[in-house]
Amino acid sequence: MHPTTPPEGASSPKIASRGSYAEKLRIGEILRKETVGGILLVTAAVIALVWANSPLSDSYFALRDFEIGYEPWHLQLSLGAWAADGLLAVFFFLVGLELKREFVAGDLRIFSKAVVPVAAAVGGVVVPAAIYALVNLGNPESLNGWAIPTATDIAFAVAVLAIIGSHLPSALRIFLLTLAVVDDLLAITIIAVFYTEDLKITPLLLALVGLLLYTFLAQKYRRFFGLKASAAWFILLPIGVVVWALVHASGIHATVAGVLLGFAVPVLRSKASGGPEAGPGLSEIFEHRFRPLSAGFAVPIFAFFSAGVAVGGWDGFVGSLTDPVSVGIIAGLVLGKPIGILATTWVLTKVTRATLDTSFKWIDLLGVALLAGIGFTVSLLVADLSFAQGTLPNDHAKVGILTASILAALLAALVLSRRNRHYRAVEAEENIDDDGDGIPDVYQQGRQH
Repeated sequence: MHPTTPPEGASSPKIASRGSYAEKLRIGEILRKETVGGILLVTAAVIALVWANSPLSDSYFALRDFEIGYEPWHLQLSLGAWAADGLLAVFFFLVGLELKREFVAGDLRIFSKAVVPVAAAVGGVVVPAAIYALVNLGNPESLNGWAIPTATDIAFAVAVLAIIGSHLPSALRIFLLTLAVVDDLLAITIIAVFYTEDLKITPLLLALVGLLLYTFLAQKYRRFFGLKASAAWFILLPIGVVVWALVHASGIHATVAGVLLGFAVPVLRSKASGGPEAGPGLSEIFEHRFRPLSAGFAVPIFAFFSAGVAVGGWDGFVGSLTDPVSVGIIAGLVLGKPIGILATTWVLTKVTRATLDTSFKWIDLLGVALLAGIGFTVSLLVADLSFAQGTLPNDHAKVGILTASILAALLAALVLSRRNRHYRAVEAEENIDDDGDGIPDVYQQGRQH
C-alpha cells in the first residue's frame, strides 16, 4: 500500500492567510488612508500635550470646557464632549460598516478565516482587562477603569508602520485591521453595557424607531425613491443624526449609535465573492465619504481635546506612573495585549492543527501583537467615561495610555523593522504576475484543477 497523500492543491489550514487579491487591495487602500489619519492624530495629541503643559494651559482647558448647544434637547455640551460623543460617532460608524463588510462580502464571511482574528481580538481584550483588575484589586474606584487597556488604535498603529517603513505581508495587514475592528466593536459593546447610567426608556424607544426607519430606507432606497446610491445619504444622514441625538438623550453613550447605523447599511457582494451584483453600493459610497472625515478630522480633533493633560513636570510625570491606574493600563496594553493575542492564536493552532501562513513567522505575529498595544483613541474615550475629567485618576489614566502607546509603538518598531528585508521579499513575491492577467500568481495558487 502507498502512503495516503493529500489531493493536489490541498494544504493544511492556515492561520491568518493572505486571503484574496481583492481583499488585499481593499485593505491596502484603507490602511493608506488610516496612515494619514494616524499622523494627524499623533500631531494633534502632541499639540494638546504641549499646550496643556505650557504657560497658556488655562486657555487650552477653557477651550476644551467651553459649552455650546441646545439645552432643551440635552445637547448643551462642552467642545470636548462634542468631540467624544459626536465626532467619534463617525469613527464608530465606520467600525460598524467595516465589520459588516468583512462578514458579508470580505474574506471573513468564511468561518475558517474569521475565527482566528476574532478569537485573537477577544484574547487581546480579556487578558489586558484581567491584568488591570489584578493591579487595582484593592481599590474599587480604580477598578472602574478596567476596560481602558482593551482597545487598539489602528490609525496610530499604521502610522508607526509608515514611519518605520515596514512592508507587512498582506496576511498580517488583514489580520491587524480585522483584529482592530473587532477590538473596537468589543470596546463599544463594553461601553454600552458597563458605562450606561440613568437609562431613559422613552428616548431609547424613539431611537429604536428611528433606527428601524433608517434601516428600512437604507435597504429599500432604490425601490421606494429611485435614488442612486450616491444620493441616498441626503435622506439617511438627517435620520442618522436624530437617532444619534436620541441615543445620547437615553443615557447610552452616543458612539453606540454610530456602530448600529453602520451595521444597518446594506453591503453588496461582488461577483468575485459570489454575489449577484458588482459596483459600488451604499456601503462603498458611505465609506468613501466618511472615512476622510473620520481619519482627517473627527479622530484628530477628539485626540486634541482628550489627550491634553497637565503632567506637572518631570516629578509629576514620574509620580503619576506609580499610580495603580497607570501601572494597570501600561501592563495591560504593553504586556496583556501581546500575551492575549499570541496565546489565543497559539491555542487555535493546537486545536485546529493549523499552521501559520508561509509569508510570516511567530516573531512577525509578535510584532503585530505589540502594535495592537497602542490603545490611544478608544482608551482615552473609556478613560473619560471611567473617571471624571480633571481628577487625578483621569489624569493618571491618560498618562498611562500615552506612555503605554509609545512603549508599544517602540517595541513593535524594534521587532518589525528587523524583519523588513523579509517583508520586502514577500512583497516582491506577491507582485509577480507571470501570466499577465492582472492578478499576482500567489493569489491564484490552488484554483486551477
